[in-house]
Amino acid sequence: MTDTLISGELTDRELQELAERAGRELEDASAIEILKWATDTFGPRFCVTSSMEDAVVAHLASRVLPGVDVVFLDTGYHFPETIGTRDAVDAVMDVNVITITPRRTVAEQDAEHGAKLHDRDPDLCCALRKVKPLEDGLTAYAAWATGLRRDESPTRANTPVVGWDAKRRKVKVSPIARWTQDDVDAYVLEHGVLTNPLLMDGYASVGCAPCTRRVLEGEDARAGRWAGRGKTECGLHG
Repeated sequence: MTDTLISGELTDRELQELAERAGRELEDASAIEILKWATDTFGPRFCVTSSMEDAVVAHLASRVLPGVDVVFLDTGYHFPETIGTRDAVDAVMDVNVITITPRRTVAEQDAEHGAKLHDRDPDLCCALRKVKPLEDGLTAYAAWATGLRRDESPTRANTPVVGWDAKRRKVKVSPIARWTQDDVDAYVLEHGVLTNPLLMDGYASVGCAPCTRRVLEGEDARAGRWAGRGKTECGLHG
């Protein structure tokens, strides 16, 4: 099966059926088992994407496939702590960190759309600095892994452990979808996994600095993103 997928002989329909079947069959599997399926099936055409909120999924994947590609999207608006986490992950973990960037710098975007587009039209800003760059950056891969968890917010409650990313026509793997924050914390503690320092400073979800704040007691993990707006996702995950 791996040779077939690497050679690109499967149609989108066949890939979708493969993903949906795996989602059902692996629903109760461990994160390692899910990632083992992904790496066995897709080989070098599989990657992990990371926002560098933490390196849990990257660490898990490195146990299955040492040297696995970890794709990091540098929007130009990240906190210094996030860039520092990326550099630390690249230095100490057995992964291949690949940094991708938008087609335009922040200054070039400001010149075209005006300053602080994130305040005036956050959806467009995300489309230009996140959605399109990731689409371009994933071109070489047939499958990608994310750190999405069902407990993070109502919009993520039905996240499959393996599903079909129709927008990008790729298999999307969420190996820790069934984990809770306690599971993440326990894994980080057990394996000494790198985490973004901002998680110790009141941030429950770390995104671009202009659109991220600390969460208040009782709020869900995503409440600090685009606070005060109806927006809850950047568009990378639907």
